[in-house]
Amino acid sequence: MLHSVHQRLSFILLTFLSLLSHQSAAQPFPDNAALVQALYTDLPFNMPKVAEAQFPDFQVNIVDFGAVGDGMVKNTQAFADAIAAVAKKGGGTVVIPRGIWLTGPITLQSNVCLHTEDGALVQFSADKADYPLVETSFEGLETYRCMSPINGRDLENIAFTGSGIFDGSGDAWRPVKKSKMAPSAWDALVKSGGVLSDDKRTWYPSVQYKQGDAPGNFNVPNLSRKQQFEAVKDFLRPVMVSLVKCKKVLLDGPTFQNSPAWNIHPLMCSDVIIRNLTVRNPWYAQNGDGLDLESCKNVLIYHNTFDVGDDAICFKSGKDKDGRKRGMATENVLVSHNTVYHGHGGFVIGSEMSGGVRNVKVSNCSFIGTDVGLRFKSTRGRGGVVENIYISDIDMIGIPTEAIRFNLFYGGNSPILEADQKAEDEARDEKPMPVTEETPAFRNIHMKNITVAGSNIAAKFQGLPEMNLQNVTLEDATFETREGITLIDADGIALKNIVLRHREGPGLIFYNTKNTAVKNMKIGSGATVRVLGSQCAGIQLDVPGLERSDVEFGQGALERAVGLK
Repeated sequence: MLHSVHQRLSFILLTFLSLLSHQSAAQPFPDNAALVQALYTDLPFNMPKVAEAQFPDFQVNIVDFGAVGDGMVKNTQAFADAIAAVAKKGGGTVVIPRGIWLTGPITLQSNVCLHTEDGALVQFSADKADYPLVETSFEGLETYRCMSPINGRDLENIAFTGSGIFDGSGDAWRPVKKSKMAPSAWDALVKSGGVLSDDKRTWYPSVQYKQGDAPGNFNVPNLSRKQQFEAVKDFLRPVMVSLVKCKKVLLDGPTFQNSPAWNIHPLMCSDVIIRNLTVRNPWYAQNGDGLDLESCKNVLIYHNTFDVGDDAICFKSGKDKDGRKRGMATENVLVSHNTVYHGHGGFVIGSEMSGGVRNVKVSNCSFIGTDVGLRFKSTRGRGGVVENIYISDIDMIGIPTEAIRFNLFYGGNSPILEADQKAEDEARDEKPMPVTEETPAFRNIHMKNITVAGSNIAAKFQGLPEMNLQNVTLEDATFETREGITLIDADGIALKNIVLRHREGPGLIFYNTKNTAVKNMKIGSGATVRVLGSQCAGIQLDVPGLERSDVEFGQGALERAVGLK
């Protein structure tokens, strides 16, 4: 047995607790019509209304095609036959009743809805032989990966509905870092099988996986021929739900959990509605993202709950040259009434954003203990433009790093702890580079009505020396944090009606930042401002009680760079 008994039992327990909650204490779904109408109210950009998938009354039950819900019989063929029967009739619903339905990959067809009834658990096989290599895209790059447990390409009018659970058996696929486990859990994992890295700090599910985890590979090996990928097949963990170039996609109700890599990955899709979902992964899950929306347009994401191992709600559009060649932005997306528990980021854009992200509204979301709250990341080489992002009415508590983080020097590793953040900062190169198609740009991003309590750092805004973070506004916000707000290589930032209650260090730090206005900002203890760098200019401060003597200058910054009201 190559995965930890302790992990598996724990996750099974959580699964059945979730099943019980669906059956006995489930709350009715919200009035979707009213909520959707509110989403479209007072939009700051133009977008068409998202078309929702609709299906004929025809339905079949997987049991009628020989499926056995005992958790032991593999039902791959029964799922395929049921889906084919519905598609042949011109569309309808495949019903998955109560039971434990073990299966290999499920390949969707157009005009088919998979409906999970109360108590239905679709358990994907842990046998990697069930998942052949296929050409796909992962982390924004064209590559080969194992077939996704749920997959569909070039489809129209598809859906997942109901209150059941889809479980990706991710613990059979994923590596685990020793630093992320308690000693007893680590010992049990090591004894369960698999192999250790040479430094004994990472557990791999197989020797083949370890061979794939070579220096420089990160998650997408630099290989060219399919035969080369076959040699490291175990390393090529699939996303759980892969929907590529699909139109009218509805995900409404089920739980998606325990994915091998990312959980839900719509790629180059349009008219997508994601609502009423529970999306879960263990907190230690490597690349265990919740939702990665990539190069999609016309999308609604609302009334979902995320508790995952990496970024929760993440927008992407391809990586570097591959993303720029595709040239498809993620655009026209409304995100509202979502709750995020654990995750590297609550709402995230990047780092693979080479095709651009634009026209996004995020509102009425809560981040509870998420590593970062609002997270924007990119790096030199990406290219792409992120613009016209509107964020409002966000509540955060227990954020261990920054509540708001812009980082255009992202190194590719997901920062969790302060040590990881230090590594990112050390990667920063202050020498301006030529501006080319490889230069990422983040601009016209607006945040208001933000509340942050019991957290570490209020905000960090970091652009590039050659392409500053531009035209970002933050207004009507309250922060109760250990540290204040830092701006680096930023231009045209506006901070208005901010209450900052921080405990350590300066309230504001400016480094090579210009044309920035701080209006009606109240700073509690440590009402000092630090201005650093010779490029600082045009900084206007309206901070009640702030005296000129409270402003510190260094590293070439001139006093005339700052005006006080």
